[in-house]
Amino acid sequence: MTSSFDAGFDIGGTAIKYGLVDRDGRLVHRGKVRSPETIEGMLAVLEAAWTTLKRKAPGPIRTCGFGIAGFYGIRERKILQSPNYPSLNGYPLVQAVHKFIDVPIRAGNDANMAAFGEFKHGAGQGVRSLVLLTVGTGIGAGLVLDGKLWQGEGGFAGEIGHITVNPEGRACACGGRGCLETEASAPRLVRDFQALTGRTDVTESKEVYLLARAGDRAALESFRKLAYWLGIGLGVVINLLNPEKILLSGGVVSAGKVLLGPVVEEARRRSNPLSFAGCRIEKAALGNDAGLVGAAAWARLGAGRRG
Repeated sequence: MTSSFDAGFDIGGTAIKYGLVDRDGRLVHRGKVRSPETIEGMLAVLEAAWTTLKRKAPGPIRTCGFGIAGFYGIRERKILQSPNYPSLNGYPLVQAVHKFIDVPIRAGNDANMAAFGEFKHGAGQGVRSLVLLTVGTGIGAGLVLDGKLWQGEGGFAGEIGHITVNPEGRACACGGRGCLETEASAPRLVRDFQALTGRTDVTESKEVYLLARAGDRAALESFRKLAYWLGIGLGVVINLLNPEKILLSGGVVSAGKVLLGPVVEEARRRSNPLSFAGCRIEKAALGNDAGLVGAAAWARLGAGRRG
């Protein structure tokens, strides 16, 4: 019997990742291209990627899934607002790609797809509830509750990056102030380090991590501040949802124990002891592939349904 495969696309503000996934969640082909600025350019890139996937597929492609950066309306079946990819605002992408993708398509928010990928094929296998937080330029999140992806009434659940943790904090691009994203993301880590040292030559979170690993006091203090705010956010999540697992991913999380240890300790201080005891906080397993693996798995789950 010939094996079948599912295609996954992860559409972000800077890159489009795509791949073929088998039934066990293994990537048999992957690709990555820079995100075009225009819709016309995106459609051309997606059509070329689809042609490549069909040519590379060892067997038939059964479904295709899309994880898209922004607020994906599950009733409208389109991105209603994409702060990092404004060309997508209001555009019916799923309907447009049906012109050249000839299999059932299913789509969702990129963080939701990443959470579903970890749930089905990553560090979330075997649990009934998990929260995935991606800590990078911003903070994205996806929820799996009682074994199901939780999208909310309109599809906008999981915006943990925009819970207020510091009412007197910095203004956020969302219009709020003191959001978790403004206090505990990669840009804030770099700004804190620069403020402590006066150094403007350090511009990437990876540089701060390398300094912290070498014992630099300012770098370690910058990570301590980030861990403080992130731990407060995780405490809120633990008290509200009582999940079995919280998975952390993204560039900042690659710092490992420099960040994870203090975050777990702060989350412990901020949450109900019983809820905390039943929750494991770990690094996610699928890395940058989580979104496309999850999109493929999401499409497979809804095989036969469109949008």
